[in-house]
Amino acid sequence: MSTTTKPVNQKAWFLILPVLVCVAFSAILPLMTVVNYSVQDIISPERRVFVGTEWFAAVMRDEDLHAALLRQLVFSLAVLLVEIPLGIALALSMPAQGWKASAVLVTVALSLLIPWNVVGTIWQIYGRADIGLLGAALRKAGIDYSYTGNARDAWLTVLAMDVWHWTPLVALLCFAGLRSIPDAYYQAARIDGASRFAVFRYIQLPKMRGVLMIAVLLRFMDSFMIYTEPFVLTGGGPGNATTFLSQYLTQKAVGQFDLGPAAAFSLIYFLIILLLCFILYNWMQRVGAGQAEAGHE
Repeated sequence: MSTTTKPVNQKAWFLILPVLVCVAFSAILPLMTVVNYSVQDIISPERRVFVGTEWFAAVMRDEDLHAALLRQLVFSLAVLLVEIPLGIALALSMPAQGWKASAVLVTVALSLLIPWNVVGTIWQIYGRADIGLLGAALRKAGIDYSYTGNARDAWLTVLAMDVWHWTPLVALLCFAGLRSIPDAYYQAARIDGASRFAVFRYIQLPKMRGVLMIAVLLRFMDSFMIYTEPFVLTGGGPGNATTFLSQYLTQKAVGQFDLGPAAAFSLIYFLIILLLCFILYNWMQRVGAGQAEAGHE
């Protein structure tokens, strides 16, 4: 008895060819260019000297880089600790349906439509003591506030600006997760006499685990690469109080024109983000799996 195999149609690969071309031009080719620069000393456009891993070793010994990395980690951690609980609370307080839900969704999403450089300009004016609402209010309250002269005020202002700009993203993701929960869960909770906190702890929070993972990863990656808003608001100052890794990299590449060290640092920067996201993702997966097992028991 002879068996015939159906020929496989490979024409579907042509459908993803445009995607592969776009990825090649937008990601792979620039990455290979950076790798090429990271192992060379570019003396002039016509003269380059291969230096191997010299730039990587020099970057790893840079104390300013260590300070910027620590500053960046603290900022990203603060962003997650503030924006994730605040976004969850905002999503829980939003109307579930009707015209009020639509109006609230549009209002909440307004800050996400504002370009990053405009956000920095808004808060730059907002924090001024002469014409800004925040600066003038704090001055009248007797609080000595200056985001241009005080490192703590500058750091807190950048954090508040990021919270104002991006917490709605977390809220919208959590709102979508809440709306995907079937009403049968809430009906069973009402029959059992579960409290509001119990409903949140055992129904809403586990069901939002997927969108929360997306929100945490998105906010961590974006906050770890923040550049435009603090650059417009404070220029990285006062001193280096708000000079994060992306701005430090820009100063290396553009300000000092050290393309070799800047390329080596950008690769290290990329690997740091990749490693931290991998650790964060696996940790959240394990926490979610542990919660699921506890729920089944």
